[in-house]
Amino acid sequence: MEITHVGVVGCGTMGHGIAQISAQAGFQVVVREVSEEALTKGLGRISKSLQRLLATGRLSGDDDPETIEARITPTLAYSDMARCDLVIEAVPEDLPTKLGVWRALDEVLDRGAVCATNTSSLSVIDQAMATSRPERFIGLHFFNPPHVMTLLEVVRTVATNREALQVGVDYGIRLGKDLVHTPDRAGFIVNRLLVPYTMDAVRALENGHGSMLDIDTAMRAGAGHPMGPFTLLDFVGLDVVLAITEAMFTEYREPRFAAPPTIRKLVAAGYLGRKSQRGFYDYSTGEPVPADLALGAPQLTAVTEALR
Repeated sequence: MEITHVGVVGCGTMGHGIAQISAQAGFQVVVREVSEEALTKGLGRISKSLQRLLATGRLSGDDDPETIEARITPTLAYSDMARCDLVIEAVPEDLPTKLGVWRALDEVLDRGAVCATNTSSLSVIDQAMATSRPERFIGLHFFNPPHVMTLLEVVRTVATNREALQVGVDYGIRLGKDLVHTPDRAGFIVNRLLVPYTMDAVRALENGHGSMLDIDTAMRAGAGHPMGPFTLLDFVGLDVVLAITEAMFTEYREPRFAAPPTIRKLVAAGYLGRKSQRGFYDYSTGEPVPADLALGAPQLTAVTEALR
């Protein structure tokens, strides 16, 4: 099956990046949002991203930002996605919201279209069963930001047929992604390993094993991670992290997937990470400042001060 038209539902944190790289790969893209304001914001982010790529010489081939942006059609209507061969959902990590998207799309898409969710933790088959085409439903889990991170987890459910899976694989290859196959189990591969690690880091903080800066520095300098666990949690968004842990704990019933109290308290306070200017770090002054003391963690050590 040849893919020419790609639909993206959502033009936010993940959706705008998915729409961008799809257009860069030569697909005609229809991106849908719930309001003109959300569309304008998402398209603006795409434009800025493409201009950065142009300025740094990272746009491939003869494409320029204007040509790429011309391949993207913004809309508020699901009906404008009727011609899409592949539709990717990139709305918030909330099952009822995603099910509503799929019920609406199922009424307008061609019977041969393939549906894909970008969920990072929710059951793919649960979403597939909200449509009349579970055999043509897959997971395509991009990583944030999609136009920078090269990994794409391709997820097959118990109902997915071979052709639908191949559509997802062909699409990922055309994007130039590093593809991995994973079954429909909460967290797939990366979050199955990453979530317990980050939750253990929070527990280590709660139990006084080190300050946030100590732990972040240790994992960067000692384990070679590009960012420490608290920096990573703030980058992902603590509300998103909480939703992921709840989905994974529901599936596996293992304590290591459960969110520690600190995560829940920060989310309750509206401290969601970078997007709210405060999470484990305070970003309001530009340079991130550790918020350990407010959380009751130990004072920064002399070693930590020396590493700043």
